[in-house]
Amino acid sequence: MNRPGIGKIRGLEQIASSDGIFTICAMDHRGSLRRMLDERHPEEVKYEEMVKHKLELCSSLAKYASAVLLDPIFGAAQCISHRVVPPGTGLLVSIEATGYGGSREGRLTGLLDGWSVEKIKRMGASAVKILLYFRPDLTETAEKQLNMAAAVAAECTKYDIPFLVEPKSYPVGSETGSPARFAASKEKVVIETARAITALPIDVLKAEFPADLRYNKDKPRLIDLCRQLDAASRVPWVILSAGVDFELFCQEVEIACQGGASGFLGGRAIWQEAMHLDDARERTHYLKTVAVERLKRLNEIAARYAVPWYKKQGLTARELTSIPETWYRKY
Repeated sequence: MNRPGIGKIRGLEQIASSDGIFTICAMDHRGSLRRMLDERHPEEVKYEEMVKHKLELCSSLAKYASAVLLDPIFGAAQCISHRVVPPGTGLLVSIEATGYGGSREGRLTGLLDGWSVEKIKRMGASAVKILLYFRPDLTETAEKQLNMAAAVAAECTKYDIPFLVEPKSYPVGSETGSPARFAASKEKVVIETARAITALPIDVLKAEFPADLRYNKDKPRLIDLCRQLDAASRVPWVILSAGVDFELFCQEVEIACQGGASGFLGGRAIWQEAMHLDDARERTHYLKTVAVERLKRLNEIAARYAVPWYKKQGLTARELTSIPETWYRKY
């Protein structure tokens, strides 16, 4: 297991709670947010409108999260500029371009043109995040995706900043158009994906829930699947929300944390309904009441069940790494 450098440790501390638990709110949505704001003509949603919604989200929720995840186009710099990222809240910034290249079944993630790990580090962010479309059973495409992620991981090591990877599975072959078939394959796909992705020098895995609760409601079995995911992952992992219903996400967070997760990284499950409110005052009220209460509830679940990130790394809270006298000379 690769031990994180002192810069990565500092970044991981910034995005976790004082107890070493990740309670991160995602707000880096671009294409999906545009579709929420204008389902029929998402391309017509203007820059200013996107920025306004990012500022509303961050100003309402950031203080209740250990960190926020923002995009570089509409959110990260703007939220810093408007002072809505509190000093005690970590900042993750995404590096990928929205959407994907390649084919529908051979999806390839691309990096955002003009953006880099070096720039994310330079702006003062705590960590880098990438979304990686991934099917471990599509060998050729998986290898390309791993190579691309490895290149970003090398840059994160160079600049000593934490790297979070969010692998996103998708249906292929007979699974397309059949949620039940996709759900049946998802258990193995998610666990094998964790094994493949965390063989890279990354720091946190942002994992999908390794089952679909619409088809599998056996809690002991679900906890066991999460434990299998935990065993497959070489690094601390968090559970993502993938836009599911909030109550469903609460169940997933509890089960995942009982199975070894170090917290959650949730977005739309917390705040998506607010994006359908046209009136700014109504929207802000919803975010400051309903969405805040949701985030607080998730925080309580994670605090009760999650595993501190440093324990997964075999570290202790007292000393996260050993520092020799002349460490600075080689740094």
